[in-house]
Amino acid sequence: MQYRFIRESGVASDVATLIEPVIEDLGFRIVRIQVGGGDNTTLQIMAERPDGALSIADCSEIARGLSPVMDVHDPVSGKYFLEISSPGIDRPLARGQDFVDWTGYEAKIKVREMIGGQKRFRGILAGVENDEILLKVRLDGQHEDIVLGFHFNMIEQAKLVLNDDLLKVSKKKK
Repeated sequence: MQYRFIRESGVASDVATLIEPVIEDLGFRIVRIQVGGGDNTTLQIMAERPDGALSIADCSEIARGLSPVMDVHDPVSGKYFLEISSPGIDRPLARGQDFVDWTGYEAKIKVREMIGGQKRFRGILAGVENDEILLKVRLDGQHEDIVLGFHFNMIEQAKLVLNDDLLKVSKKKK
């Protein structure tokens, strides 16, 4: 359940392969890596401790630990800005355990291929069963919620929805 099934592509994938062992040796785990920008390329590394926390001091520690590896291997061509950040309140969900930990909270899921004419689903997380993420949704024209199961390999993106319930729980965690 701790395996990160959401994976990057292209340069972000190369960066993930290079830095994941370094980040893990420092006691953190990757949530997501994005490369974006154009003239002002930014390499964003979203990370956390196993308990989900990440402080400013942790971000500095990660940056210091990654700098030598990034300098030697230079996986991002040209000039770029390195940004280390926490997942935030409306965090991406990248591991099976994330869906268990956030059961009962609203999430958005984007699947890789169309299902019933749609790729995006929004509903309440209902846990994980047999490598499937369970999401309670109300489909158009339906009067009652149903629970849909999405196998891990079907998921392209998933994240929590920022709402009052999520804000309340985030205040308790501080």
